[in-house]
Amino acid sequence: MSVVENAPDQTLPAPARSVDDTRLLPFLSVATLLVSALLLFLIQPMFAKMVLPRLGGAPSVWSVAMVFFQAVLLAGYAYAHLLGRLFGPQRGGLVHLLLLAVTAMTLPIAIAPNWGAPPADGTALWLFGLFTASIGLPFFALSASAPLLQSWFAASGHREASNPYVLYAASNLGSFAALFAYPAVVEPLLTLKMQASVWSVGFAVLALLVTAVAFVLGRGNGVAGAAPTPQTSIASATDRLRWIALAAVPSGLVIAVTAHLTTDVAATPFLWVVPLALYLFTFVVVFRDRPWISHATVVRLVPFAVAPLAISLVGAKVFWLTTIVLHLVVFTLLTLLCHGELYARRPHPERLTEFFLCTSFGGVLGGAFAGLLAPQIFSGNYEYPILIALALLALPGMFAGGARQALVKASPWLAAAIALAMVWYVTQLRLPAAFELPFSALLVVLTACMLVLRQRPVTFAGLAVTGLLLTTLWRPGMAPIETARSFFGVHTVVDLADGSARLLFHGNTMHGAERLRNEDGTPVAGAPEPQSYYYPGSPLAEGIAAARGAKDRFKDRFKDGFERVAVVGLGTGSLACYLRGRESWTFFEIDPEVIRIASNPAFFTFLSRCAPKAGLVLGDARLTLQASPDRYDLIVLDAFSSDGIPVHLLTREAIAGYLSKLTPHGSILVHISNRHLDLAPILANVARSEGLIALFKEGHPAGDVMTTLRTASRVVMLVRTPEDAGEAARHWTAMPPDPASALWTDDYSNLLGPMLRAKFGT
Repeated sequence: MSVVENAPDQTLPAPARSVDDTRLLPFLSVATLLVSALLLFLIQPMFAKMVLPRLGGAPSVWSVAMVFFQAVLLAGYAYAHLLGRLFGPQRGGLVHLLLLAVTAMTLPIAIAPNWGAPPADGTALWLFGLFTASIGLPFFALSASAPLLQSWFAASGHREASNPYVLYAASNLGSFAALFAYPAVVEPLLTLKMQASVWSVGFAVLALLVTAVAFVLGRGNGVAGAAPTPQTSIASATDRLRWIALAAVPSGLVIAVTAHLTTDVAATPFLWVVPLALYLFTFVVVFRDRPWISHATVVRLVPFAVAPLAISLVGAKVFWLTTIVLHLVVFTLLTLLCHGELYARRPHPERLTEFFLCTSFGGVLGGAFAGLLAPQIFSGNYEYPILIALALLALPGMFAGGARQALVKASPWLAAAIALAMVWYVTQLRLPAAFELPFSALLVVLTACMLVLRQRPVTFAGLAVTGLLLTTLWRPGMAPIETARSFFGVHTVVDLADGSARLLFHGNTMHGAERLRNEDGTPVAGAPEPQSYYYPGSPLAEGIAAARGAKDRFKDRFKDGFERVAVVGLGTGSLACYLRGRESWTFFEIDPEVIRIASNPAFFTFLSRCAPKAGLVLGDARLTLQASPDRYDLIVLDAFSSDGIPVHLLTREAIAGYLSKLTPHGSILVHISNRHLDLAPILANVARSEGLIALFKEGHPAGDVMTTLRTASRVVMLVRTPEDAGEAARHWTAMPPDPASALWTDDYSNLLGPMLRAKFGT
């Protein structure tokens, strides 16, 4: 049975009227909550952006950050609960003002000094410590504001104090506004230093508002709050467990869906904040007596969104925007479903801080599962479909007749799910490309069954789980060989079903390929030929040849080719097969799993056959390359974070660092292929700021990528003089600075512009 169906009567006794009608209290409370929420959710993307340069732009930075925020939020709610038990609003207000004063002494927001580079192992724990040392106290102080102000308002005796949960919706409205204001207004207009300064001013405004609330509450001294009845003040262990569970699933889901989406677009605060903003907006929608969307409407819509997602979890890249929208719609509806059930189970205002303490604890559990535990126990992003399935348990009627009867109804579907998982695990069954049409037909039939049986929640959930399993475990035409997960994402080595080629995927983006068999079916002999972005005749191949030819003409250090080459980003090691003669090549790679995969000839043979003596340096390239004692004739920047290039590798400071490691006539090749971001104008402006010439080349190979193994690519060459570019100076396009694009620095970058330009050409 639905939680709503069992919800207790929420009709509350009217509170006693204040002796002094504190008419300003609702306005001050709402204003204080809005400012607090704005500050709380501006600090999240702002500080995450500060930290990104130290961690290679990995999407997991945001996952760990979310767990940190939820953990500190729990601590703040515990502090608010304890403060409410020990002191009344007046004394509690003084204690909280003292905390705000101590916090103000730590401003402005900045990365804690003397915090070294992240370790190869334990990166998540290191990052958690960095967040704690840098913004732990400000975030703690702000996180306690919402429950404190609501509990004070509930005890104020104001005529509207019987439902302080409305203030919680107002608080989340401020959070929602902050998260959308950051990418749309704050990030494009302000540098990080300016953002930190403005944030400090906002914190001072918050302190003044808290003081005003405490003053108004003091004028209402002696009033009596709402008197709870024994029935309304009771909260059983079952109630608390429901609060925790209904909060945990959406909290984990927001991290899982964010990781799923940012793996294939870009690891930027712009994309991170969208799921979190929608998550907060659901509180605004349902935490009110008259929700903006009725719970019944949400329940009716859930099957129509979940059914198509269940059969397309991997998603089609051609329709990437539609896929992203579908994921966000499903996430929003499932979160509305859980939060609607949560609001229906809210207790009497006397237990408000306890309620928020339980929901915050649930948030920590969900976040810790998705952000910390799942990457350790799952090789893929399997927590995402698991959390979708768990959210479906909140559907009305799921537990009609009790949990035991629900388990009996679900047992056939559980057995089917276990059987599918065992078949996949034991047999590693491969589905040939010819099976794609029957497989798609099966999924369509499955979707139709889900929609027809949508009013039977157990059956619908069982069919949805079946669809999620099928699309998660099988992709027609591909056979999994190895799946590895690190802090920086999920890497999958797959063979085409006909055995002709082996591919490396990061998320759903192909990052390298090696042909295993020729067209006649015979095994490929000798050194492998680079594929994907690196095929002979590609812009990267042309750029390397042009730079080598220019170097040969100068003959300032030796007579044949390069002396040293640095490659930022390893992938499958494809570029190693462009090594010539006695050249010394070094690859700088941040992800240890990528090094393991590329170095193993059982997976790919580019390194072992073409450059067995190539150096492999683990760590972020901006740090490790800068620490290198060598200078290089060619630096190739080929560092991907799935389909997005880490922003911190493209700033003026980053390019200046590469330039300091370049020989007098050396060149820099920057691979900027991206489906969603037009980065060429950004490179042109950075080049101008460093006195460099920027040349651009785009390649569009013909044929299907799964047949040719060749993908389109875009490359920029940066040189000091036209002579340093060799043949590229004549055949590549010179790129003038773009006045419409701002110069990217470590203190300023804006992903919104390149994204709009890539989509609309403006």
